[in-house]
Amino acid sequence: QVQLVESGGGLVQAGGSLRLSCAASGRTFGYSAMGWFRQAPGKEREFVAAINWSGPTYADSVKGRFTISRDNGKNTVYLQMNSLKPEDTAVYYCAAQGLVRKAPMFLASVYDYWGQGTQVTVSS
Repeated sequence: QVQLVESGGGLVQAGGSLRLSCAASGRTFGYSAMGWFRQAPGKEREFVAAINWSGPTYADSVKGRFTISRDNGKNTVYLQMNSLKPEDTAVYYCAAQGLVRKAPMFLASVYDYWGQGTQVTVSS
C-alpha cells in the first residue's frame, strides 16, 4: 500500500522559514512527478511546486521563495519555504504521480497518490 506522509508544518512568524518533508512508502517514484499543493480555509486546493525528471515547476506566488527538491534514495520530496507570508497559511499536501505522464505538473488530476496534509500557519 502506497503512503505519503508529510511532516515539518507548524506555526512561524512572517518572514520565517519552514521545511516540509514527504516520505513515500510502498513503491518508488523514480522519474515520476512529486509535488506540493495547498488549501487555505474557504479556498480551493492550489498548486505550489512539483518536480520530475526534467526539473522543478513553481506557482508564481511562491517563485523565488520556495524550493522543491527530492532524494530518490530516501523516496522523499522536500519543500523549503523561506520569506513566509500570512497568505501562505494553509494545509500543505504532498502528491505523487503513479505513472509518468506528459501533462503539466500543476494539474492535480495527474497525481495518483496524496498525503493527509500538514498545517502551515504564518502569523503577521
